[in-house]
Amino acid sequence: MTSFPAWAIWALLSAVFAALTAVLAKVGVQGISADYATLVRTVVILCLLALLVPLSGQWLDPRSLPARSLLFLALSGLATGASWLCYYRALQLGEVAQVAPVDKLSVVLAALFAVAFLGERPSPRDWLGLALVGGGVLVLAWRR
Repeated sequence: MTSFPAWAIWALLSAVFAALTAVLAKVGVQGISADYATLVRTVVILCLLALLVPLSGQWLDPRSLPARSLLFLALSGLATGASWLCYYRALQLGEVAQVAPVDKLSVVLAALFAVAFLGERPSPRDWLGLALVGGGVLVLAWRR
């Protein structure tokens, strides 16, 4: 019997926590602005990581990091912030069962961006899976 690769286990855990994020956030954004809700979420994440990184021995002096890494991590942070702001706004306006699947179009877009910018080459099987995800998003987002 073949075991799951470590990356798949972490990715599955990510999906579980992302699903919980959507449901918990839907309740959390009721009665407050989506932007403020995003701020609260960000502060909680910052506090958690501020404890986790030093306690796990992973702290590095940020000045020792390569400038390229810092630049791309900063850009990634800006993209994450924009994503979260949009996601919370969408959760205020729609149902989790509507918003979460459309948000997962990011799976398809990430693969397309990886092909365009990183030179990755998905296999035919990968493309089939991506097409199915994209098709599923369209089915779920289609107005009834």
